[in-house]
Amino acid sequence: MNTPAPKIIRLIMALRSAGITDTAVLSAMERIPREIFIPRAMQDQAYEDIALPIGRGQTISQPFIVAYMTQALELNDRMKVLEIGTGSGYQACILSKLVRRVYTIERHKPLLEHAEKIFEHLKIRNITAIAGDGMKGWPQQAPFDRIIVTAAAQDSPPQALLEQLSIGGIMIVPVGRTGNQVLKRYKREGDDTFAIKDLLPVRFVPLLPDLARYSENADDPVENDDGA
Repeated sequence: MNTPAPKIIRLIMALRSAGITDTAVLSAMERIPREIFIPRAMQDQAYEDIALPIGRGQTISQPFIVAYMTQALELNDRMKVLEIGTGSGYQACILSKLVRRVYTIERHKPLLEHAEKIFEHLKIRNITAIAGDGMKGWPQQAPFDRIIVTAAAQDSPPQALLEQLSIGGIMIVPVGRTGNQVLKRYKREGDDTFAIKDLLPVRFVPLLPDLARYSENADDPVENDDGA
């Protein structure tokens, strides 16, 4: 599929107008073809600023939220980042253009397998992905300079994730129950001290423990026409 350049340009301009000023983030958004993460029937909506379903009861976040969360992480190319909730793999691919290494965890094995095919298709080599319980983080690879969570913790982020954030590190995470979620920024200032800042109201699927059972939201994973 040939990416529709005018639609990408229009989206990037809209993101700029909405307050995304980090040129590296905008460049990454421009370089990663969002349409290949989306089911065939909805690929014509790939560059609209909306969330779209990807199967297993999950969604690919709207581009503004992806850009906003990425910008809020304050990334550089030396960093090691943990992503909780691989989903379609789109956010991980954006991160891969901005940091040294991305570690990503997904509880739905079919989604993870599909995302890994896309990583291979795009020849992205600095993403390591596993199926697992994202609420436990990835202790074998900790600490992380940055952590991004793409599902909403009910009351506060899991303690394991807070402990796996390096001193001075930043975690961006939605917190709250459905209908009352706020995107928050946690900056670790010491062993047990965090500076917490509310960023904006959001709507995410809930952060859940364990691997998903096959019968859980068992609609088919997404497919596309791009060999991924």
